[in-house]
Amino acid sequence: KKMAPALLLLSLAAVFTTVAPAKVCGRPRVSDGVDVSSMKRVFEIGEDVTLSCEQGYSPSTATPPRITCTATGEWTPANLACSPRMCQIPRPLQPFAKGRTEAPFKSVLNFSCDDGYVMVGANESRCLHDGTWSHPPPLCKGVNCPLPKPPREGRIVHDKAVTGTSTIYGQGWTYECNPPKAPSYERGSCMADGSATEPPVCRDVSCSIPPRIANGVITFAVMRQHSYKEKVKYSCLEPYTLEGEAEIQCQNTGNWSSKPVCRAPCEVGIKRGRIFYNGRKIWIEDLRPNRVLHGEHVAFYCKNKAEKCGYPVASTCNDGNLPIPDCYEQPGKIEYNLRSKNLPSEIRMCVAPPTANPTSPPNPA
Repeated sequence: KKMAPALLLLSLAAVFTTVAPAKVCGRPRVSDGVDVSSMKRVFEIGEDVTLSCEQGYSPSTATPPRITCTATGEWTPANLACSPRMCQIPRPLQPFAKGRTEAPFKSVLNFSCDDGYVMVGANESRCLHDGTWSHPPPLCKGVNCPLPKPPREGRIVHDKAVTGTSTIYGQGWTYECNPPKAPSYERGSCMADGSATEPPVCRDVSCSIPPRIANGVITFAVMRQHSYKEKVKYSCLEPYTLEGEAEIQCQNTGNWSSKPVCRAPCEVGIKRGRIFYNGRKIWIEDLRPNRVLHGEHVAFYCKNKAEKCGYPVASTCNDGNLPIPDCYEQPGKIEYNLRSKNLPSEIRMCVAPPTANPTSPPNPA
């Protein structure tokens, strides 16, 4: 009776020994592109698996490698890399591919057309396993609009010759009314939604007496109200310079187009020195009158003291203001009259001027 517990323990040990599971291998861990679709979930020790690449991938080795389930439950190394097949990006689309000329298997190209164009073809294309695209690039065809209707008391002048009964997106035209009437708006076009601009209304329009401009006069015009598209011309008094269009026109809104401005000349604000103006060097006292016109350029001579050479710095007359470069140093009377050969304008010119030359008002001598 005392031996019974020992026998029970031995029998239990025997039970546990017989049901202990054997080592097995799970499905091998492989890199992207390796075909695992036909693999089992569990493999016995010593079982082999031949690895291959999925459709659309190329193997790194010529011979398909084999891996084996070892007694430790691990697989032998898998020396296989699968690279995706590449599709050549269509040449017209390469400028949009950020320098790339190829796309890998499973890539998708999405296409769209600009406003005013409709797509003819597929709106996407996929890189297939054989290195081709599922669809060719589509075409973007301009939207068609019906021919525009002219105003009741006028006509249409097309920018380009039109044939048939329709026009294409982006094409434009001008509306004209029978004189002296003016259209409520002058331009029309074929729009992105396939519709043409509705015709304007022709109406009587006049502009007020032409405005005067400072330091200028109106030429070839009677001081009266003017009708649509009538013009007047301006000129400036000496020595002012006209900026803008010399002629202004009465517009369909009843307003004049932008009038010009007369810009003032500039005085060269130095007492002593030599400048470069109108293609030649001039001593300032020989500039008579001391005046340059608006928009004209004047070069002042500065000195690079380290290199002992001179260099010109340009300045532009802007409506009465001619900035003097900061680097310009006005010479004293003795230096100017007795040692003028040492002035920056007279010594050797520098090969290259300094990188920056700010301008500011001149310092008094």
